[in-house]
Amino acid sequence: MKIDHLVVNVDSYVQEDENFIKQVHSTGLPYKPKWGKGTKGFKVSNIWIGNEYLELVKIKSKDGGGWIESWTEDYHSGHRGLIGFALEVDDIEAIYQNLIGQNIQVSAPEPLKFKWFFNLLSKTMPWKNSYLPKFEGMPFQFFLQQLNDEKSKKYMQKYMVPNSRENNINGILEVKIYGILTEQDKNIIKALFKDYTVTDSTITVSLGNQIISFVESKKYSVEVILDCENEEKSTKQLVIGNNLIIQYE
Repeated sequence: MKIDHLVVNVDSYVQEDENFIKQVHSTGLPYKPKWGKGTKGFKVSNIWIGNEYLELVKIKSKDGGGWIESWTEDYHSGHRGLIGFALEVDDIEAIYQNLIGQNIQVSAPEPLKFKWFFNLLSKTMPWKNSYLPKFEGMPFQFFLQQLNDEKSKKYMQKYMVPNSRENNINGILEVKIYGILTEQDKNIIKALFKDYTVTDSTITVSLGNQIISFVESKKYSVEVILDCENEEKSTKQLVIGNNLIIQYE
């Protein structure tokens, strides 16, 4: 299991404002917001960071044009920031069964599909997703993702350009999530992850060379810490919206 990508609800300026786009570039993160999938109902732009990425989403219509229904509703209700946290897994069916056995109401693994051209055409992506319940104390949810095969993975990686690796920014090291965890939220974390430690104010999850930290706080915010070997960029910071902060280590 590893961090794959973060789905982030954003306002129009993140994809359209030239000054903001230049600010992203100044941190060493290549960003072409006009690229990326979309329909008449939503637009996605990606920031590719090694094998991980940020999936920045703007909803353009009431129904979201094929985007996830509950996330579309949250967007229209004013949610901005992290909405979906994708974890890449090797055996999505086994993890699904394990979670069901622990009374976690996770959705059955299914391919992701988008309808377009007045809902007459459908595109099926080469992976399966399985969604865990939304957290009660924080406005996001984990979901599992497994590509169909190694060929699909290599095919998708060809599209992960331009990539921050060009500037020696190699991937996501840690995601720190500040906020309130309910007992149900803690149950989800403990059921989902095998390697974690608990202190009075923090739950730290180890995923090989990556970390997810849940830090008790009255204010919800998210920090994404990147693996940076570029000394010039290592002091940079980027704020997206009101709760997502990109930092370098």
